[in-house]
Amino acid sequence: VGYETLQIETHILRYRKVADKKRSYYQVVLAETPFYAEMGGQVGDKGVLIAQDGTEYPIIDTKRENNLPVHILSTLPADPKQPFIARVGDELRHLTEANHTATHLMHHALRAVLGTHVEQKGSLVSADLLRFDFSHFKKVTPEEIAEVERLVNAEIRADRPRDEQRNVPIAQAKEMGAMALFGEKYGDEVRVIKYGDSVELCGGTHVASTGQIGFFKIISEGSIAAGIRRIEAVTGPKAEEYVHHLEEQLQLFNERLNNVPDPLKALDRLITESAEQRKAIEQYTKAQAEQIALQALADQTKRGETTIVTVHKPMSSDVAKDVAGTIRERLQGSYLALIGAAEEGKCTLTVILSPDLVDKGLNAGKLIKEVASLIKGGGGGQPHFATAGGRNPEGLQAAIDHIIAQI
Repeated sequence: VGYETLQIETHILRYRKVADKKRSYYQVVLAETPFYAEMGGQVGDKGVLIAQDGTEYPIIDTKRENNLPVHILSTLPADPKQPFIARVGDELRHLTEANHTATHLMHHALRAVLGTHVEQKGSLVSADLLRFDFSHFKKVTPEEIAEVERLVNAEIRADRPRDEQRNVPIAQAKEMGAMALFGEKYGDEVRVIKYGDSVELCGGTHVASTGQIGFFKIISEGSIAAGIRRIEAVTGPKAEEYVHHLEEQLQLFNERLNNVPDPLKALDRLITESAEQRKAIEQYTKAQAEQIALQALADQTKRGETTIVTVHKPMSSDVAKDVAGTIRERLQGSYLALIGAAEEGKCTLTVILSPDLVDKGLNAGKLIKEVASLIKGGGGGQPHFATAGGRNPEGLQAAIDHIIAQI
């Protein structure tokens, strides 16, 4: 009887205790109930069961089983046979109703903006938000989202009254243009909910008029499967909180820019300057790497027919990567190159072998694993090229010496 009232006098018909690994609770069936049991995407009501002495037993959820509303209680009244007052938590119910009605308005708006191919493929309606899954073949653009929001908020401001018709033959309901929702099972007679041009078959609870929704705001849109999109939105107080949060972020953003009169222009300038600085840093890094590589090549040594080039310097991993690339490009014949880099308590080691050394059975990946423990790290790679990273720069020289000894 929850469509008409949020409180009635009733009694318990049956109950059972349920226990799982984490907790135990009671499932209770009432003779009559104002509580909406979870169905059609709408979450179940919460509230209280009030005994004759005034003791309140919280109803923490309401589920549906075999078409019966089942009330979930953590504690069972000492005398289950006495009469009770069953009272729905009105704040949560009203917030949920607002989100459910907004779901109907948004469904209608999506079909108006995106096309009549849009069909509901799933939904969740709670006091905090609404989630709506629908068929659509591409990303909903910011302009389309803005238009959907505009249409829904226009219906809210129009304060359309709820036109509710019960026990309508389903054929007649479809003639009225009522939308059948995904996953719902309908009998011969159905309940029709109409707000303006929005007409849907629905057993959920709804606001008396759209103005009670207050305000509607989409907070996310994305893909969840091929051809299926998902929108999340908020209404009323939650929508206000969301907008206030955006305003706070914008204010903080502007403060970081010293409250300039045109923050977007200032941001564009910062982005340009950042790109220029990044390019300059890249050029400097490459020049630094080339200088280090050329010096290492000039200081190369020989062991038999094999050229050995070693680098052991404080430098970033990016510089070390460029050093390795330059050395590898310039070496010919039989060679071994070892590049050790240390920066802020971390280090990397790169091993490069010429093809002839690989043919003789040496393997850079195996060599790097042999010495990775010396730098307290790990690594691997291919037979001719391998790298390791660690957190013990003091062990780099020992690692380099070990690999040279293997050669």
